[in-house]
Amino acid sequence: MHRYRSHNCAQLRKSDVGQSVRLSGWVHRVRDHGGLLFIDMRDHYGLTQIVADPDSPAFKVAETVRGEWVIRVDGEVKARMADTVNPNLPTGEIEIFAREIEVLSASKELPLPVFGEPDYPEDIRLKYRFLDLRRDTLHKNIVARTKIIAEMRARMTDAGFTEFSTPILTASSPEGARDFLVPSRIHPGNFYALPQAPQIYKQLIMVSGFDRYFQIAPCFRDEDPRADRLPGEFYQLDLEMSFIEQEDVLQTMEPVMRGVFEAFADGKPVTQDFPRIPFDVAMRKYGTDKPDLRNPIVMDDVSEHFRGSGFKVFAGILAGDPKAEVWAIPAKTGGSRAFCDRMNSWAQGEGQPGLGYIFWRKEGEKLEGAGPIAKNIGEERTEAIRVQLGLGEGDAAFFVAGDPKKFVSFAGAARTRAGEELNLVDRDRFELCWIVDFPFFEWNEDEKKIDFAHNPFSMPQGGIDALTGREPLGIKAFQYDMVCNGFEIASGGIRNHLPETMVKAFEMVGLSREIVEERFGGLYRAFQYGAPPHGGMAAGIDRVVMLLVGAKNLREVTMFPMNQQAQDLLMSAPSPATPQQLRELELRVATPKKSD
Repeated sequence: MHRYRSHNCAQLRKSDVGQSVRLSGWVHRVRDHGGLLFIDMRDHYGLTQIVADPDSPAFKVAETVRGEWVIRVDGEVKARMADTVNPNLPTGEIEIFAREIEVLSASKELPLPVFGEPDYPEDIRLKYRFLDLRRDTLHKNIVARTKIIAEMRARMTDAGFTEFSTPILTASSPEGARDFLVPSRIHPGNFYALPQAPQIYKQLIMVSGFDRYFQIAPCFRDEDPRADRLPGEFYQLDLEMSFIEQEDVLQTMEPVMRGVFEAFADGKPVTQDFPRIPFDVAMRKYGTDKPDLRNPIVMDDVSEHFRGSGFKVFAGILAGDPKAEVWAIPAKTGGSRAFCDRMNSWAQGEGQPGLGYIFWRKEGEKLEGAGPIAKNIGEERTEAIRVQLGLGEGDAAFFVAGDPKKFVSFAGAARTRAGEELNLVDRDRFELCWIVDFPFFEWNEDEKKIDFAHNPFSMPQGGIDALTGREPLGIKAFQYDMVCNGFEIASGGIRNHLPETMVKAFEMVGLSREIVEERFGGLYRAFQYGAPPHGGMAAGIDRVVMLLVGAKNLREVTMFPMNQQAQDLLMSAPSPATPQQLRELELRVATPKKSD
C-alpha cells in the first residue's frame, strides 16, 4: 500500500464497504460522542468521517489530535447506520473505523478559524492566506477558477485560436495607468516595464503573419486600488484576430463566453443572443455603459411633458438651457409615499437637492397621480407621463433635470437604487450584452483639449476621412465592451493598422508624428511593412470567476492577493532592497521628505 494513501477523502462509497484503506489529510474537526471519537478528515478533494472506539489501537493517538493536524489513517470502510447517513457528503454513506493513526504534522493554535465561514479581519486572512485557503468556500472558488480557465482555453482552441506567450519584461506602454518599472543591472539607469497588457505585442503577432492568437495573460498596473480590480496584477483572456471586422469578433467570442458561463452557471439562465447596445443608448436608458440588464427599469426622456408646465423648477431649467432634458426613472411597485421619501432622502445623501417623484394610486374608481409634481403639472400631463412609461396603480416615477452629461451618473445610480430597493432585480441569472459605438475622443476639461476616450490604438469609424472631416467629439470608434450583470467583463476594438491614420489620431490629441514614432516605434515601424486589418479583445478572468462563483470580492477568487494598500502581507512585499542590491543596480533611494 502507498505510504500515505490508497484513496482520497472524497473517493470512498458504499460499494467499498469491507475494504482496508489508507487516507491522509487534515483534521477538520473532532467530536466526542460518549467515548466514541469522530474525526472529520479533509483533503483537497473532500471529507471522510473517521471513527475511533476505545478498543481500537488508534484510540490513544485519536485522543491527542486537534484541528488542522495532518494525520494518516489506516482502517476499514463500514456502512453508516441509516439514521446517521449524511446526504450532503459524497462519502456520507460510509465511515472508516480506524486501526492505526499516525500524526504526520501537528499544528499550533490557529490565528483564524478554518472550520466554517466566519467573517474575519482581512489583514489576518491575508497574512495567513495558506490557512484561509483551507476554508471550504475559498478552496472551491480557487478550484473553480482553474476549471474556468481550462474551459476558456479549450473553447478558444476549438474556435481556431493558438496560444502564444508574450514578454513580461518590456517597455512602457500607453495603457493609461502607471507602469511597474524593473531596473536593469546590465544597462544601468535604464528600466524595463511590466506589461499593463499585451496590447502592442498581440498586434505585432498579427503583423508577423499569425492569425488567431490568445493567451491567459498576466497584466501589471501600478494604480490605486479599485473595488472592481485587484491592486498590482490581474489576469485576462487576451486575443487578437486578422482580416476581420467588428462583427467577426463579436460573433466569434459570443459563443465562447456564453459557453463558459453555461458550463459554470449551475443551471442559472444565460443570455443566448447578446443585445448590441450603442454607448449613447446605454447612457440614456441605464445611466451607465455597464448596465445590469437584470434590472428591468429603463429611463426615458419626458422633457416635453414639463416644458411650459406649472412645475417651475423643471420648466425653468428647460427654458434656460438648450441642452437640458428631464429624464424619468420608472419604478414599478414603488408607488408609496414612504418609498418615494426614502429615495428622496437617499438622493440628498448623494449630494443632490432631492429627487422629484409622482406615484399613482386609486381614488375610488379613478387612477390619479400624487405628489407635488403631479399637483403642479396637472392631471393631463401626469396621465401622459404614466402612459409613456407604461405605469399603473401602485407604481412611481422619479425625475432628474438638467444637462444629461452632468446628471447621467446620478440618474443611473438612482435606477440601480430603485431596482434593488424594490427587489426588481432577478439575481439568479446571467444577463450579458455588448456595448458598441463608443466615442473615439472625449473633452479633457482640466487641460482644455480632446483626449482619447478609450483605446488609442482603435480604428475610428470612417477612418482618416472621419478624422479630417468630422467634429472630433462626434466620431465613434470600432470599440466594444462585453457586460454581465453590471460588470464590464471584456473590452476590445478593431485596431488602427494604417500608419497615417494612426499618426493623425495622435496628432488630434496633441502628439506629433515624432512623438508617435518615439513612443510607439515598434508598432509604427511594423505598420510600414504590410499590416493586416485586425482586432480583438480581452476578458477579465478575475471578474468572470467572481460572477460565476457568486463572490462579493475579487480577493475571494484569487489565490494570493494583495490588500487594499497594495501590500502582500503573506510575503511582506513590497520591502526595501538591500544595499548590495542597490549597488549592483547603481541605484540610490531618495528618502521621502516628511510633511510638516
